[in-house]
Amino acid sequence: MTTAPVLSPPSSKPRAFLARLGRPLGLARRDDQGIAAIQFGMLAPILVLMGLSTLDLGIGIYRKMQVQNAAQAGAQYAVAHGFSSSSISAAVTNATTFSAISASPAPNQSCGCPTDTGVTSAPCNSTCADGSVTGTYVTVHSQGTYNTLLSYPLLPASFPFAAQATVRIQ
Repeated sequence: MTTAPVLSPPSSKPRAFLARLGRPLGLARRDDQGIAAIQFGMLAPILVLMGLSTLDLGIGIYRKMQVQNAAQAGAQYAVAHGFSSSSISAAVTNATTFSAISASPAPNQSCGCPTDTGVTSAPCNSTCADGSVTGTYVTVHSQGTYNTLLSYPLLPASFPFAAQATVRIQ
């Protein structure tokens, strides 16, 4: 029959005493199989949420670019084919695959004189301050609304985007 080792009192050899007490605890410390799976299971939902949020942000930025490109497509149509409000509106809505784009407000035509800060409105076929004839300008607007994939606290569920392009056609 074996007997359990007798532990000496702490005062005689404190390090040896603590080492003998720590042996059973040391076995538990070395058994770390499965820890990585538990950690991954705890972090996976956070990583998925971060990935979806990044995807949602990227789609929103892409939708904003599509709205801007649609306005530019309407302005390019006006340069190539002249002013036709319905045709320019069709060019805006058909410019991208984003179905929520509209040409609102409708494209308009105006006359004006170019300045350092933009275009100053003037009667058509008149003379500008620099001696040139007024130009004919077309302004095209596009709008679209992006609905987020996820619901975020403190943020709206949809974002309206608007863009405008102005070109001189004469």
